[in-house]
Amino acid sequence: MANIVAIVGRPNVGKSTFFNRLVEKREAIMDNMPGVTRDRHYGYAEWCGKFFTVIDTGGYVTGSEDKFESQIRIQVKMAIDEASAIIFMVDCRDGLTGFDKEFANVLRTSKKPIFVAANKADTPDKAIYAAEFYELSLGEVFPISSENGGGTGELLDELVKTFPTEGVEDPNAGIPKITIVGRPNVGKSSLLNALLGTERSIVTDEAGTTRDAIHSHYKMYGKDFILIDTAGVRKKGKVKEDIEFYSVLRSLRALEESDVCIIVIDAERGMESQDVNLISLAERQGKGMVIMVNKWDLVEKDSKTSEKFKKDILESIAPIDYIPIIFASVLTKQRIFQVVEKTVQVFENKTKKIPTSKLNGLMLPEIERNPPPSMKGKHIQIKYITQVAARFPSFVFFCNLPQYIQRSYERFLENKMREHFDFEGVPLRLIFRKK
Repeated sequence: MANIVAIVGRPNVGKSTFFNRLVEKREAIMDNMPGVTRDRHYGYAEWCGKFFTVIDTGGYVTGSEDKFESQIRIQVKMAIDEASAIIFMVDCRDGLTGFDKEFANVLRTSKKPIFVAANKADTPDKAIYAAEFYELSLGEVFPISSENGGGTGELLDELVKTFPTEGVEDPNAGIPKITIVGRPNVGKSSLLNALLGTERSIVTDEAGTTRDAIHSHYKMYGKDFILIDTAGVRKKGKVKEDIEFYSVLRSLRALEESDVCIIVIDAERGMESQDVNLISLAERQGKGMVIMVNKWDLVEKDSKTSEKFKKDILESIAPIDYIPIIFASVLTKQRIFQVVEKTVQVFENKTKKIPTSKLNGLMLPEIERNPPPSMKGKHIQIKYITQVAARFPSFVFFCNLPQYIQRSYERFLENKMREHFDFEGVPLRLIFRKK
């Protein structure tokens, strides 16, 4: 049984700062503006040899003007249901508020161990104000400072005593990571929610709803995956707020972390320059890729529409021509499971190992039939091929004059490799060495 701790409370009391302190990374986006954290956000922490999952949640309020308010409340309640213990964060500077009292009533119904963390107790003078929160009748109150770490040790000492097990250091080690990327408002979070069958990410028709990269576990075809929903990536010039700047950084980092990316494109807007940038970035990093053209139900079609659309995409990303393209609709659920099925195949292509005997048995006759062109009167011979360990399929071709292999011939070899061994959706690296 996993040890799961939810950090909850009203907006702007320092939940994300505390979350980052526990997971020892700048994972959650922090800002002085209330309501920055909207979705629930996961990380891993350790204290005194006990490992646990930490959930950062959006600020819980009622009666505000925030259009996300009701969805944040649902997210917070889901986090409380998942948790084995709860850290209820309040603010020493603001003192006890009506929202704190209201939320304490919600927490009482959970029957989980609750730890009241009175944050912003940065000095002994401020820590005195923590006593006010005993009025909530939720047990011990721990004056802490998320910012400088004061008092957090005492809180964590008591928290880990409630854990039923030692926990697992990294429950996600070795599980394939699939990242959903694309421009803002193309339907990334809706795709995640449709696949998971739960409201994992908050979805509205307002662009930029997802600010952090959200990790979710997913099981399909008997395999476990981590699906990562990311904030939409748009051109740098259009990134105005600090928060959005950090969101874009999170998206790019999530792409770096991933094994396969589902690149979501809006069928009504077509392929845009930012989509092309994402694809070339993913290729440079050796990621598997699947292109999903979303909102296909909204496009007027005839028998040639999809072929023309596919041709336009391939022209805009040329010379990359190995990425599968699937026309889908999250709204009608048309082909969304086909997208996942294809993603699974791409992951398998990315991690496959070709036996050396098979590699040489199929590729050397191709090379014999179409040898590399001579350079400066010198005859180039490729004698042996082997796959080497790398993050994506990489092959060494041993030859007498590696410096004279032309790019056009390298392209020919890559096409033959794809023909024989099915590397759909995956970049290949061909290395030429002297033997």
